[in-house]
Amino acid sequence: MSTGRAGDRIFSGAARGSGIFVLALMAAIAVFLIWKAIPALQKNEASFLTTEEWNPNAIPPKFGIAQLAFGTVVSSFLALLIAAPVAIGIALFISFYAPRKLTGLLGYVVDLLAAVPSIVYGLWGLYFLSQHMEGVSKILNTLLGWIPFFGGSPGKNSIFTASVVLAIMILPIISSISREVFLQVPQANVEAAQALGATRWETIRMAVLPYGRSGMIGASMLGLGRAMGETIAVAMVLTFVPGINIHLLEDGGATFASNIANSFAEAGETGRGALIASGLVLFVITLVVNMAARAVVARRKEFV
Repeated sequence: MSTGRAGDRIFSGAARGSGIFVLALMAAIAVFLIWKAIPALQKNEASFLTTEEWNPNAIPPKFGIAQLAFGTVVSSFLALLIAAPVAIGIALFISFYAPRKLTGLLGYVVDLLAAVPSIVYGLWGLYFLSQHMEGVSKILNTLLGWIPFFGGSPGKNSIFTASVVLAIMILPIISSISREVFLQVPQANVEAAQALGATRWETIRMAVLPYGRSGMIGASMLGLGRAMGETIAVAMVLTFVPGINIHLLEDGGATFASNIANSFAEAGETGRGALIASGLVLFVITLVVNMAARAVVARRKEFV
């Protein structure tokens, strides 16, 4: 029998009930997606996992997620590669380098960027960033064209441009969480390093970064999860071109989310089922990413 004050028991029951409700809701979403996807998958005349073609409205239907999975994974990881170092640097600057009067203001600005709607980033990427990315792509192509990923004919509506937009979108999330992790570093550790004559950077390298490693990884994984599921911004920036293209600087590509946004309006019954099936795959990938982030963070009990 549970003991303690009535308030503690009520809070404990409410917390447990909330956790069970979230799990039940996720299970219900998975069941719904599977239920709606099965009829389309049964009609599909191609391999769902390896086919690049997406034509569920054809007779017979032929569709697969190979191109969508490639575009989603590559654009998201490239966005993470761009955003994570910058976000962690911003978090370190706000936590240890910025004047005390500016710390609160800078933290507020970073948190505010995370609340900007996706369509704002999409419009900015479409009408401003993409107009300037062609020159950057040409420079990368000239310097790194010997690498297959940077070969081809550079364009402005490429996976690389979409990745830059995604990087800007996930940067505030990674920076905000990393900053909270850095603020949890025991002050005694910092003071001990300084007492030994360590410089500010040496203190960060020896006392702060090792303590916050799992927190930074968790923040990056959460940012990756958002990048994978982003819809409007990618749909507005990325031009759809059929087939997998390893040249990231060329125009064209597709992700799960952008394909759903662009194709849903004209999809028939089988087409909607196919889109739901692709959404199910994205649901599983995002779930795995977030579970991995939780597992990494849980390794350090200080952040649980």
